[in-house]
Amino acid sequence: MLTVGRIAAATGLSPKAVRLYEANGLIDPPERTAAGYRTYTDDAVPVLGFIRQAQALGLSLKEIKDILDLQRRGEQPCGLVADLLDKHLADIDRRIADLEALRTTLQHARAQADQAADRGDMALVCRIIENAAPAGS
Repeated sequence: MLTVGRIAAATGLSPKAVRLYEANGLIDPPERTAAGYRTYTDDAVPVLGFIRQAQALGLSLKEIKDILDLQRRGEQPCGLVADLLDKHLADIDRRIADLEALRTTLQHARAQADQAADRGDMALVCRIIENAAPAGS
């Protein structure tokens, strides 16, 4: 039997994370000693390792729970995992596009500010912000 501290150390997690996963139903509730200490079996170690790896891939605790619930019902969760990863990839692509648009807007604003300064134009506060077009426009 492993205490919360030992199982946390064995999986590279904090005791707080292990308790959080328990509270969210990602791992089975552990047995308790007479003094109330949590005691886990070795079976919890690979599940906690899976949770840690899934989080490293950007999956939320709810998504991880859905995957684990499918697996616990004897169903193959790989289709769900593929769908979740596709969704995360699409989100990343959208964020990259948004950041690229913002970068273009900032470069344009900076160039306009340099041109205005070269002409001696005075700004009310700062021409960089006053004349900046919103990203994506």
